[in-house]
Amino acid sequence: MVISDFLQMLQNAHIPDARFEFRCMLEQITGNRFASDLNADQQKQILSMIQHRINGEPLQYILGEWEFYGLRIFVGKGVLIPRPDTEILVDTALKWAENKSGLKILDLCTGSGCIALALKKNLPEAEISAVDTSESALAYARKNADYHQLPIQFYHADVLDRNFIKNFQNFDMIVSNPPYLTSQEMQELQIEVRHEPAVALFGGSAEDGTYFYQKITNLWKDTLKSGGLLAYEIGWKQAEHVSILLNSNAFRNIQIFQDLEQRDRVVTGEKI
Repeated sequence: MVISDFLQMLQNAHIPDARFEFRCMLEQITGNRFASDLNADQQKQILSMIQHRINGEPLQYILGEWEFYGLRIFVGKGVLIPRPDTEILVDTALKWAENKSGLKILDLCTGSGCIALALKKNLPEAEISAVDTSESALAYARKNADYHQLPIQFYHADVLDRNFIKNFQNFDMIVSNPPYLTSQEMQELQIEVRHEPAVALFGGSAEDGTYFYQKITNLWKDTLKSGGLLAYEIGWKQAEHVSILLNSNAFRNIQIFQDLEQRDRVVTGEKI
């Protein structure tokens, strides 16, 4: 087969951005995104990748990695894929941290560890801890931290476990990208997203997907210092609900930040 035949397979399967995805596969196999020839072994490899993609597997899982905030992040089955929208949360946290030193930061529902790693990379003197209930996700988080040689304390625990929370205090900042999809949104997921862990996506029993925001705010607020920041990534319809929630839990200077598509994406508040 000539190289264009492989691209045609993706296009025939109506894969969005087929050319871009094909170039990513080429780069993974050959080291050259614009390779014009493949040997027999490379053809076998890319054919396997294409078949997995046509079957709905996310490109990021097929490649085994993705970029987040300029960092190579290893991903695979059992861990949420980092998304560009989440970089808004990192941007917001870093801006707040400007001219502050000795920060103690906690990342709840860390998944691949991408948020914690991006913060540690840009705030090398900060002490950063991260928590997730999934050992599968934490395996990737630890691998990513080791790869980048960024020291982060990871904890395998339920972020809603009151007994676990008793071990923590005096954080300057808590960041979190918790599960926030509603039941309806879970039913409407694209086939690629259905390969990702539901536990990292489904926002729980609250009809509006805000269950974890309610619980995390209530349970973790007392671990923040006065003036400390609580920063959430949110679903684009949840800004008002989360802002009211923070206000009712004695947070001030509540702000909403938008993503690149001008949709509400991050809500922050400072503890009184």
